[in-house]
Amino acid sequence: MKKILKSLGPGLLFAGAAVGVSHLVQSTRAGADFGFGLLWVLFLAAIFKYPFFQFGPRYAAATGETLLEGYHKLGKGILAISYIISFFTMFIIQAAITVVTAGLATNIFGSFDILTWSAIITIISILILLVGKYKLLDGFMKYVILLLTICTLIAVTVALFKNDHTFSYHQIIPNGAVEITFLIAFLGWMPTSLDISIWQSIWSIEKEKISHQKITPKQAIFDFNIGYIGTILLAVCFIILGALVMNNTGQSFSSKGSVFAGQLIELYTQNLGDLTYVFIAVAALTTMFSTTITALDASPRSMTIANKLLFNTKLKLNYWFWIIFLGIGTYIILKYFSDNMGLLVKIGTVLSFLTAPFYAVLNYILITGKHTPKEHQPSIYLKVLSICGIIFLIVFSAWYLLSLFKFSL
Repeated sequence: MKKILKSLGPGLLFAGAAVGVSHLVQSTRAGADFGFGLLWVLFLAAIFKYPFFQFGPRYAAATGETLLEGYHKLGKGILAISYIISFFTMFIIQAAITVVTAGLATNIFGSFDILTWSAIITIISILILLVGKYKLLDGFMKYVILLLTICTLIAVTVALFKNDHTFSYHQIIPNGAVEITFLIAFLGWMPTSLDISIWQSIWSIEKEKISHQKITPKQAIFDFNIGYIGTILLAVCFIILGALVMNNTGQSFSSKGSVFAGQLIELYTQNLGDLTYVFIAVAALTTMFSTTITALDASPRSMTIANKLLFNTKLKLNYWFWIIFLGIGTYIILKYFSDNMGLLVKIGTVLSFLTAPFYAVLNYILITGKHTPKEHQPSIYLKVLSICGIIFLIVFSAWYLLSLFKFSL
Protein backbone atom coordinates (compact mmCIF):
# COMPACT_ATOMS: atom_id res chain seq x y z
CA MET A 1 0.00 0.00 0.00
CA LYS A 2 2.85 2.37 0.86
CA LYS A 3 4.49 1.71 -2.52
CA ILE A 4 1.23 2.32 -4.37
CA LEU A 5 0.55 5.55 -2.46
CA LYS A 6 4.09 6.78 -3.15
CA SER A 7 3.57 6.40 -6.90
CA LEU A 8 0.42 8.56 -6.79
CA GLY A 9 0.51 12.33 -6.52
CA PRO A 10 -1.43 15.02 -8.43
CA GLY A 11 -4.43 12.69 -8.82
CA LEU A 12 -4.87 12.48 -5.06
CA LEU A 13 -4.27 16.21 -4.72
CA PHE A 14 -7.13 16.59 -7.18
CA ALA A 15 -9.24 14.35 -4.93
CA GLY A 16 -8.18 16.39 -1.90
CA ALA A 17 -9.28 19.60 -3.61
CA ALA A 18 -12.52 18.06 -4.92
CA VAL A 19 -13.68 16.14 -1.85
CA GLY A 20 -14.68 19.10 0.23
CA VAL A 21 -17.64 21.44 -0.11
CA SER A 22 -18.93 19.63 -3.22
CA HIS A 23 -19.14 16.36 -1.29
CA LEU A 24 -19.60 17.16 2.39
CA VAL A 25 -22.04 20.01 1.69
CA GLN A 26 -23.56 19.82 -1.79
CA SER A 27 -23.83 16.04 -2.23
CA THR A 28 -25.18 15.51 1.27
CA ARG A 29 -27.70 18.31 0.77
CA ALA A 30 -28.72 16.82 -2.60
CA GLY A 31 -29.50 13.51 -0.91
CA ALA A 32 -31.33 15.17 1.97
CA ASP A 33 -33.51 17.39 -0.26
CA PHE A 34 -34.02 15.17 -3.32
CA GLY A 35 -33.28 11.63 -2.15
CA PHE A 36 -31.66 9.72 -5.01
CA GLY A 37 -33.32 12.03 -7.55
CA LEU A 38 -30.17 13.94 -8.55
CA LEU A 39 -27.90 10.99 -9.26
CA TRP A 40 -28.36 11.72 -12.97
CA VAL A 41 -26.83 15.17 -12.41
CA LEU A 42 -23.82 13.69 -10.66
CA PHE A 43 -23.11 11.16 -13.40
CA LEU A 44 -23.65 13.61 -16.25
CA ALA A 45 -21.29 16.11 -14.63
CA ALA A 46 -18.71 13.37 -14.01
CA ILE A 47 -18.84 12.13 -17.62
CA PHE A 48 -18.95 15.46 -19.45
CA LYS A 49 -16.36 17.23 -17.28
CA TYR A 50 -13.91 14.31 -17.30
CA PRO A 51 -12.00 15.16 -20.52
CA PHE A 52 -11.28 18.73 -19.49
CA PHE A 53 -9.87 17.73 -16.11
CA GLN A 54 -7.80 14.98 -17.70
CA PHE A 55 -6.32 17.37 -20.24
CA GLY A 56 -4.47 19.18 -17.43
CA PRO A 57 -2.08 16.37 -16.42
CA ARG A 58 -2.02 15.05 -20.01
CA TYR A 59 -0.78 18.40 -21.36
CA ALA A 60 1.76 18.84 -18.54
CA ALA A 61 3.23 15.36 -19.08
CA ALA A 62 3.29 15.74 -22.86
CA THR A 63 4.88 19.19 -22.98
CA GLY A 64 6.51 19.85 -19.60
CA GLU A 65 4.38 22.99 -19.30
CA THR A 66 1.37 24.03 -17.26
CA LEU A 67 -1.96 24.85 -18.88
CA LEU A 68 -1.32 28.52 -18.13
CA GLU A 69 1.74 28.46 -20.38
CA GLY A 70 -0.42 26.77 -22.99
CA TYR A 71 -3.09 29.49 -22.68
CA HIS A 72 -0.33 32.06 -23.19
CA LYS A 73 0.63 30.37 -26.46
CA LEU A 74 -3.00 30.59 -27.60
CA GLY A 75 -2.91 34.33 -26.99
CA LYS A 76 -1.99 36.78 -24.27
CA GLY A 77 -5.58 38.01 -24.17
CA ILE A 78 -6.84 34.49 -23.40
CA LEU A 79 -4.46 34.15 -20.47
CA ALA A 80 -5.50 37.62 -19.29
CA ILE A 81 -9.16 36.54 -19.18
CA SER A 82 -8.21 33.45 -17.17
CA TYR A 83 -6.15 35.66 -14.85
CA ILE A 84 -9.09 38.02 -14.24
CA ILE A 85 -11.53 35.14 -13.61
CA SER A 86 -9.11 33.55 -11.15
CA PHE A 87 -8.51 36.84 -9.37
CA PHE A 88 -12.20 37.49 -8.74
CA THR A 89 -13.22 33.91 -7.91
CA MET A 90 -10.33 32.68 -5.75
CA PHE A 91 -11.36 34.75 -2.72
CA ILE A 92 -14.97 33.55 -2.76
CA ILE A 93 -13.97 29.92 -3.35
CA GLN A 94 -11.36 30.04 -0.57
CA ALA A 95 -13.86 31.69 1.76
CA ALA A 96 -16.53 29.06 1.03
CA ILE A 97 -14.07 26.25 1.77
CA THR A 98 -12.61 27.90 4.87
CA VAL A 99 -15.99 28.69 6.45
CA VAL A 100 -17.06 25.02 6.24
CA THR A 101 -13.75 23.96 7.81
CA ALA A 102 -14.15 26.58 10.52
CA GLY A 103 -17.72 25.41 11.14
CA LEU A 104 -16.46 21.88 11.80
CA ALA A 105 -13.72 23.20 14.11
CA THR A 106 -16.26 25.30 16.03
CA ASN A 107 -18.59 22.32 16.43
CA ILE A 108 -15.83 19.97 17.57
CA PHE A 109 -13.64 22.19 19.74
CA GLY A 110 -15.83 25.18 20.57
CA SER A 111 -13.69 27.89 22.24
CA PHE A 112 -13.83 30.40 19.37
CA ASP A 113 -16.35 31.66 16.83
CA ILE A 114 -16.22 30.82 13.11
CA LEU A 115 -14.37 34.01 12.17
CA THR A 116 -11.60 33.33 14.68
CA TRP A 117 -11.33 29.69 13.62
CA SER A 118 -11.14 30.80 9.99
CA ALA A 119 -8.16 33.01 10.83
CA ILE A 120 -6.47 30.21 12.83
CA ILE A 121 -6.98 27.66 10.04
CA THR A 122 -5.62 30.06 7.39
CA ILE A 123 -2.53 30.89 9.46
CA ILE A 124 -1.81 27.21 10.20
CA SER A 125 -2.20 26.38 6.49
CA ILE A 126 0.25 29.13 5.50
CA LEU A 127 2.80 27.90 8.07
CA ILE A 128 2.53 24.30 6.83
CA LEU A 129 3.07 25.43 3.24
CA LEU A 130 5.98 27.60 4.35
CA VAL A 131 7.70 24.65 6.04
CA GLY A 132 6.73 21.66 3.92
CA LYS A 133 5.78 23.12 0.54
CA TYR A 134 4.55 20.70 -2.17
CA LYS A 135 6.33 17.64 -0.80
CA LEU A 136 4.48 17.74 2.53
CA LEU A 137 1.17 18.49 0.80
CA ASP A 138 1.67 15.52 -1.54
CA GLY A 139 2.40 13.09 1.29
CA PHE A 140 -0.27 14.42 3.66
CA MET A 141 -3.09 14.20 1.13
CA LYS A 142 -2.70 10.49 0.45
CA TYR A 143 -3.46 9.47 4.02
CA VAL A 144 -6.29 11.99 4.40
CA ILE A 145 -8.12 10.62 1.36
CA LEU A 146 -7.53 7.04 2.50
CA LEU A 147 -8.92 7.84 5.97
CA LEU A 148 -12.02 9.58 4.62
CA THR A 149 -12.72 6.83 2.08
CA ILE A 150 -12.62 4.06 4.70
CA CYS A 151 -14.74 6.07 7.11
CA THR A 152 -17.34 6.98 4.47
CA LEU A 153 -17.65 3.45 3.08
CA ILE A 154 -18.21 2.05 6.57
CA ALA A 155 -20.87 4.69 7.30
CA VAL A 156 -22.74 4.00 4.04
CA THR A 157 -22.59 0.22 4.53
CA VAL A 158 -23.98 0.45 8.06
CA ALA A 159 -26.65 2.96 6.94
CA LEU A 160 -27.81 0.62 4.17
CA PHE A 161 -28.08 -2.35 6.52
CA LYS A 162 -29.91 -0.35 9.20
CA ASN A 163 -32.36 1.26 6.80
CA ASP A 164 -35.79 -0.37 6.67
CA HIS A 165 -37.59 2.22 4.48
CA THR A 166 -38.34 2.02 0.78
CA PHE A 167 -36.86 4.82 -1.29
CA SER A 168 -37.74 5.94 -4.78
CA TYR A 169 -35.01 6.04 -7.41
CA HIS A 170 -37.14 8.24 -9.66
CA GLN A 171 -34.91 10.97 -11.10
CA ILE A 172 -35.98 14.57 -10.58
CA ILE A 173 -35.67 17.65 -12.79
CA PRO A 174 -35.68 20.65 -10.42
CA ASN A 175 -38.00 23.56 -11.14
CA GLY A 176 -38.44 26.94 -9.56
CA ALA A 177 -35.72 29.51 -8.84
CA VAL A 178 -34.42 27.91 -5.63
CA GLU A 179 -34.22 24.35 -7.00
CA ILE A 180 -32.64 25.40 -10.31
CA THR A 181 -30.04 27.52 -8.48
CA PHE A 182 -29.16 24.51 -6.34
CA LEU A 183 -28.91 22.32 -9.44
CA ILE A 184 -26.43 24.70 -11.07
CA ALA A 185 -24.50 25.02 -7.81
CA PHE A 186 -24.37 21.22 -7.56
CA LEU A 187 -23.11 20.99 -11.14
CA GLY A 188 -20.62 23.79 -10.55
CA TRP A 189 -18.52 21.87 -8.04
CA MET A 190 -19.30 18.31 -9.07
CA PRO A 191 -16.81 16.82 -8.71
CA THR A 192 -15.15 20.26 -8.58
CA SER A 193 -14.68 23.43 -10.65
CA LEU A 194 -13.01 23.14 -14.06
CA ASP A 195 -10.27 25.66 -13.32
CA ILE A 196 -8.72 22.99 -11.09
CA SER A 197 -7.45 21.43 -14.33
CA ILE A 198 -4.90 24.28 -14.19
CA TRP A 199 -3.92 23.24 -10.67
CA GLN A 200 -3.55 19.65 -11.89
CA SER A 201 -1.05 20.69 -14.54
CA ILE A 202 0.94 22.70 -11.99
CA TRP A 203 1.02 19.83 -9.49
CA SER A 204 2.14 17.45 -12.25
CA ILE A 205 5.17 19.66 -12.94
CA GLU A 206 5.90 19.93 -9.20
CA LYS A 207 5.68 16.14 -8.84
CA GLU A 208 8.37 15.73 -11.49
CA LYS A 209 10.60 18.20 -9.67
CA ILE A 210 10.49 16.43 -6.30
CA SER A 211 10.61 12.88 -7.74
CA HIS A 212 13.37 13.74 -10.26
CA GLN A 213 11.61 11.49 -12.75
CA LYS A 214 9.87 12.25 -16.01
CA ILE A 215 6.16 11.41 -15.81
CA THR A 216 4.74 10.05 -19.05
CA PRO A 217 1.25 11.06 -20.25
CA LYS A 218 0.11 7.46 -19.63
CA GLN A 219 1.30 7.57 -16.01
CA ALA A 220 -0.22 11.02 -15.49
CA ILE A 221 -3.60 9.90 -16.84
CA PHE A 222 -3.58 6.74 -14.69
CA ASP A 223 -2.77 8.80 -11.59
CA PHE A 224 -5.55 11.25 -12.44
CA ASN A 225 -8.10 8.49 -13.11
CA ILE A 226 -7.51 7.01 -9.64
CA GLY A 227 -8.29 10.34 -8.01
CA TYR A 228 -11.21 11.13 -10.31
CA ILE A 229 -13.00 7.80 -9.89
CA GLY A 230 -12.51 8.09 -6.14
CA THR A 231 -14.15 11.52 -6.01
CA ILE A 232 -17.21 10.28 -7.93
CA LEU A 233 -17.65 7.22 -5.71
CA LEU A 234 -17.40 9.37 -2.59
CA ALA A 235 -19.96 11.82 -3.99
CA VAL A 236 -22.39 8.92 -4.50
CA CYS A 237 -21.75 7.84 -0.91
CA PHE A 238 -22.59 11.29 0.45
CA ILE A 239 -25.80 11.43 -1.59
CA ILE A 240 -26.75 8.02 -0.15
CA LEU A 241 -26.05 9.20 3.40
CA GLY A 242 -28.12 12.34 2.92
CA ALA A 243 -30.97 10.34 1.36
CA LEU A 244 -31.01 7.59 4.00
CA VAL A 245 -30.66 9.77 7.08
CA MET A 246 -32.36 13.10 6.33
CA ASN A 247 -34.66 12.72 3.30
CA ASN A 248 -38.38 12.85 4.24
CA THR A 249 -37.55 13.46 7.92
CA GLY A 250 -38.72 17.08 7.95
CA GLN A 251 -35.19 18.21 8.80
CA SER A 252 -33.19 20.56 6.64
CA PHE A 253 -29.56 21.66 6.67
CA SER A 254 -28.75 24.98 8.27
CA SER A 255 -26.93 27.75 6.37
CA LYS A 256 -24.88 28.52 9.49
CA GLY A 257 -21.49 26.83 9.41
CA SER A 258 -21.32 25.51 12.98
CA VAL A 259 -24.92 24.19 12.92
CA PHE A 260 -24.41 22.52 9.54
CA ALA A 261 -21.19 20.91 10.80
CA GLY A 262 -23.07 19.38 13.72
CA GLN A 263 -25.76 18.02 11.41
CA LEU A 264 -23.11 16.61 9.08
CA ILE A 265 -21.26 14.75 11.83
CA GLU A 266 -24.60 13.49 13.12
CA LEU A 267 -25.13 11.78 9.74
CA TYR A 268 -22.22 9.53 10.55
CA THR A 269 -22.73 8.99 14.26
CA GLN A 270 -26.38 8.03 13.76
CA ASN A 271 -25.14 5.12 11.68
CA LEU A 272 -21.91 4.18 13.42
CA GLY A 273 -22.85 5.06 16.99
CA ASP A 274 -21.95 7.86 19.38
CA LEU A 275 -18.65 6.21 20.32
CA THR A 276 -17.33 7.01 16.85
CA TYR A 277 -18.05 10.75 17.16
CA VAL A 278 -14.43 11.76 17.73
CA PHE A 279 -13.12 9.64 14.86
CA ILE A 280 -15.76 10.88 12.44
CA ALA A 281 -15.38 14.50 13.51
CA VAL A 282 -11.62 14.43 13.09
CA ALA A 283 -11.93 12.71 9.69
CA ALA A 284 -14.40 15.35 8.43
CA LEU A 285 -12.30 18.21 9.80
CA THR A 286 -9.11 16.76 8.32
CA THR A 287 -10.80 16.40 4.94
CA MET A 288 -12.00 20.00 4.86
CA PHE A 289 -8.66 21.23 6.18
CA SER A 290 -6.91 19.37 3.37
CA THR A 291 -9.19 21.09 0.85
CA THR A 292 -8.48 24.45 2.46
CA ILE A 293 -4.72 24.03 2.35
CA THR A 294 -4.81 22.56 -1.18
CA ALA A 295 -6.74 25.56 -2.52
CA LEU A 296 -4.52 27.95 -0.57
CA ASP A 297 -1.48 26.40 -2.27
CA ALA A 298 -2.88 26.11 -5.79
CA SER A 299 -4.45 29.53 -6.37
CA PRO A 300 -1.24 31.44 -5.51
CA ARG A 301 0.79 29.07 -7.72
CA SER A 302 -1.60 29.78 -10.61
CA MET A 303 -1.54 33.53 -10.06
CA THR A 304 2.26 33.58 -9.78
CA ILE A 305 2.76 31.76 -13.09
CA ALA A 306 0.09 33.84 -14.88
CA ASN A 307 1.51 37.06 -13.44
CA LYS A 308 5.01 36.19 -14.70
CA LEU A 309 3.74 35.31 -18.19
CA LEU A 310 1.57 38.42 -18.50
CA PHE A 311 3.77 41.07 -16.94
CA ASN A 312 7.24 39.56 -17.36
CA THR A 313 9.54 41.26 -14.84
CA LYS A 314 7.57 44.48 -14.59
CA LEU A 315 5.38 43.30 -11.73
CA LYS A 316 7.02 40.77 -9.44
CA LEU A 317 4.25 39.21 -7.37
CA ASN A 318 5.51 35.86 -6.10
CA TYR A 319 3.89 32.83 -4.51
CA TRP A 320 4.08 34.21 -0.95
CA PHE A 321 2.59 37.55 -1.94
CA TRP A 322 -0.46 35.78 -3.36
CA ILE A 323 -0.83 33.48 -0.35
CA ILE A 324 -0.86 36.40 2.09
CA PHE A 325 -3.12 38.42 -0.21
CA LEU A 326 -5.54 35.49 -0.54
CA GLY A 327 -5.55 34.91 3.23
CA ILE A 328 -6.37 38.56 3.97
CA GLY A 329 -9.04 38.72 1.27
CA THR A 330 -10.65 35.52 2.55
CA TYR A 331 -10.76 36.90 6.10
CA ILE A 332 -12.42 40.14 4.94
CA ILE A 333 -15.14 38.23 3.05
CA LEU A 334 -15.78 35.94 6.02
CA LYS A 335 -16.05 38.90 8.36
CA TYR A 336 -19.23 39.89 6.56
CA PHE A 337 -20.59 36.50 5.42
CA SER A 338 -19.45 34.01 8.08
CA ASP A 339 -23.01 33.58 9.40
CA ASN A 340 -24.34 32.68 5.95
CA MET A 341 -22.30 29.74 4.74
CA GLY A 342 -25.05 28.75 2.30
CA LEU A 343 -24.79 32.04 0.40
CA LEU A 344 -21.00 31.80 0.12
CA VAL A 345 -21.16 28.25 -1.16
CA LYS A 346 -23.92 29.16 -3.62
CA ILE A 347 -21.99 32.13 -5.04
CA GLY A 348 -18.78 30.12 -5.35
CA THR A 349 -20.37 27.13 -7.04
CA VAL A 350 -22.52 29.13 -9.47
CA LEU A 351 -19.52 31.24 -10.53
CA SER A 352 -17.53 28.05 -11.10
CA PHE A 353 -20.25 26.59 -13.32
CA LEU A 354 -20.72 29.73 -15.40
CA THR A 355 -16.97 29.92 -16.13
CA ALA A 356 -16.72 26.18 -16.91
CA PRO A 357 -17.46 26.49 -20.68
CA PHE A 358 -14.54 28.93 -21.02
CA TYR A 359 -12.03 26.50 -19.52
CA ALA A 360 -13.55 23.53 -21.34
CA VAL A 361 -13.11 25.18 -24.75
CA LEU A 362 -9.57 26.36 -23.94
CA ASN A 363 -8.42 22.94 -22.73
CA TYR A 364 -9.89 21.23 -25.78
CA ILE A 365 -8.27 23.65 -28.24
CA LEU A 366 -4.92 23.34 -26.47
CA ILE A 367 -4.81 19.54 -26.24
CA THR A 368 -5.94 18.99 -29.85
CA GLY A 369 -3.86 21.78 -31.41
CA LYS A 370 -0.30 22.24 -32.61
CA HIS A 371 1.07 22.86 -29.10
CA THR A 372 0.50 19.23 -28.06
CA PRO A 373 2.49 16.47 -29.81
CA LYS A 374 0.26 14.34 -32.05
CA GLU A 375 1.10 11.10 -30.25
CA HIS A 376 -0.18 12.52 -26.95
CA GLN A 377 -3.42 14.02 -28.23
CA PRO A 378 -6.72 12.37 -27.16
CA SER A 379 -8.45 9.64 -29.15
CA ILE A 380 -11.38 10.35 -31.44
CA TYR A 381 -13.75 9.00 -28.77
CA LEU A 382 -12.43 11.44 -26.16
CA LYS A 383 -12.67 14.28 -28.68
CA VAL A 384 -16.32 13.45 -29.34
CA LEU A 385 -16.99 13.29 -25.60
CA SER A 386 -15.26 16.67 -25.21
CA ILE A 387 -17.48 18.32 -27.82
CA CYS A 388 -20.56 16.84 -26.15
CA GLY A 389 -19.25 18.13 -22.81
CA ILE A 390 -18.79 21.65 -24.16
CA ILE A 391 -22.37 21.62 -25.52
CA PHE A 392 -23.62 20.28 -22.16
CA LEU A 393 -21.91 23.05 -20.17
CA ILE A 394 -23.03 25.83 -22.54
CA VAL A 395 -26.65 24.61 -22.65
CA PHE A 396 -26.95 24.33 -18.86
CA SER A 397 -25.33 27.75 -18.36
CA ALA A 398 -27.75 29.32 -20.86
CA TRP A 399 -30.70 27.52 -19.23
CA TYR A 400 -29.70 28.86 -15.82
CA LEU A 401 -29.31 32.44 -17.06
CA LEU A 402 -32.64 32.28 -18.89
CA SER A 403 -34.28 30.85 -15.78
CA LEU A 404 -32.88 33.72 -13.69
CA PHE A 405 -34.29 36.22 -16.17
CA LYS A 406 -37.66 34.44 -16.19
CA PHE A 407 -37.98 34.33 -12.39
CA SER A 408 -36.86 37.95 -12.02
CA LEU A 409 -39.73 39.20 -14.19
